[in-house]
Amino acid sequence: MNLGLENKVALVLASSKGLGLACASGLYKEGANVVICSRSEENLKIAKEKIEKIDSKNSNNKVFPIVADLRHEYQLNNLVEKTLNEFGKIDILVHNAGGPPSGTIENITKEDWKNSIDLNLLSIVRITDLIIPIMRKQKSGRIIAITSVSVKQPLNNLVLSNTTRLGIVGFAKTLANEYGDHNILVNVVCPGPTLTDRMKELIRKTVKETGKSYEEVEKTWIDPIPLGRLGKPEELANLVVFLASEKASYITGTVIQVDGGFVKSAL
Repeated sequence: MNLGLENKVALVLASSKGLGLACASGLYKEGANVVICSRSEENLKIAKEKIEKIDSKNSNNKVFPIVADLRHEYQLNNLVEKTLNEFGKIDILVHNAGGPPSGTIENITKEDWKNSIDLNLLSIVRITDLIIPIMRKQKSGRIIAITSVSVKQPLNNLVLSNTTRLGIVGFAKTLANEYGDHNILVNVVCPGPTLTDRMKELIRKTVKETGKSYEEVEKTWIDPIPLGRLGKPEELANLVVFLASEKASYITGTVIQVDGGFVKSAL
């Protein structure tokens, strides 16, 4: 299937590892130029090398790394400005951000709340404020926000994720409503338990707190999944790449989980 992504420009946030790297790799493979960002210049260098080893449908497409901390508005401004200077347009935005710290309500500090709101919620508000005018001028665009199944089924010990990521859903659906007439399509994808560094970190923290083995804690994540395993980052990326493509031209305002059946609700 030709997804029509050759020569498109995709800006993928928090993309040096995990789900962000998988999305950037998938878009590059389909021929898009990909801008990747991270707080770590070293991680960006490694990610760029990994992506450029992938066979692409477009032999001339580029990977363009930019150091950026999504919590700071001036760094988001710099990220968009450098992308435009390099490519002259932005066709696709994939909003991804690191997961906030785990913990119950009583264990989360005011500083934790502020950092999570800045990183997970305000970053999408700020970046779209910069990118929507560009997409309106182009009369087209794709925005895909990566959240979590916590927006459909709150997860234990993850109050920050349960709260801030729901705000992203409300904002994304409002964007879809207000800018659909400019052919700007906005969707949310919700990874379930996926084998990333973030998942390993959550498991190790629970091991430390409970004294259980790594395998025992991992099993508590796997048991509710009908497919009987954790997801792979590229399985989430496959959906993101499709939603970014010309084949998804009548899909907007949706919230779709990629979770092996983890969420049991009807909607």
